[in-house]
This record gives sequence, C-alpha cells and structure tokens, in this order.
Amino acid sequence: MLSAVDHVQLAAPPGSEDALRAYYRDVLGMEETPKPTLLAVRGGCWFAAGTVRLHLGVEEDFRPARKAHPGLRVTGIEGYAHRLRERGAVVVWDDGLPGHRRFYSEDPVGNRLEFLEPDPART
Repeated sequence: MLSAVDHVQLAAPPGSEDALRAYYRDVLGMEETPKPTLLAVRGGCWFAAGTVRLHLGVEEDFRPARKAHPGLRVTGIEGYAHRLRERGAVVVWDDGLPGHRRFYSEDPVGNRLEFLEPDPART
C-alpha cells in the first residue's frame, strides 16, 4: 500500500549543478541535502524543504519535459511568488484550477514547476 511520495526526480544536463543550487537553494529557499557517496559520483544534487524532496539527476541527452512537472503546495502564495520574482525567476499565474491559486515557474535548465495553494473562495 502506498503511504507517501518519498521524492520527485527531475533531470538536468551535465555541469548544471551550480545553476540548480542557485535556483533551488537561493530562489526557492530549499536546503541542499547530501547525496550518498555511491550516488554523488553521478552528479546532480538533492534538495529538501519540510517534507518536500526534489532530486536533480544528470541526464546526458537532457531535454526538459514540456508538460510534466511536480506540483508543490505552498502557503502564502502571493509572498512566495514575490520572492521568486525578486530573485529573477519568471512567475506565470494560472487561474485554471478551481479552488486554488497557482503559478508556474521554470528552473534554470527548463524544468517546469507548479506552485499551488488551496483557496476555497475560488471554487
């Protein structure tokens, strides 16, 4: 029986770790977590914020997915969107999900991320 999502893995091109750190750590406010030694030699980096875990793994012929993305629940979505914009990230609002406020952004290698917060006033 499934009990939780342990992590979401996204792909990234070789050599992009510094740009990923700048985005996931400095823009999103996540903490980098150490990869196990056996996995660290493959490149990439892991990040966490509360129970949210995102793993970025290196893919030689990387192409960002056009539609696939993690949906990340936030609190204080207006303030969080402001944080991203203030740090140079693009924020694209979308009113298409009833009962929620949400926006999309992309990491520096083109991975799409959805940020959403329940809003009962928007049903």
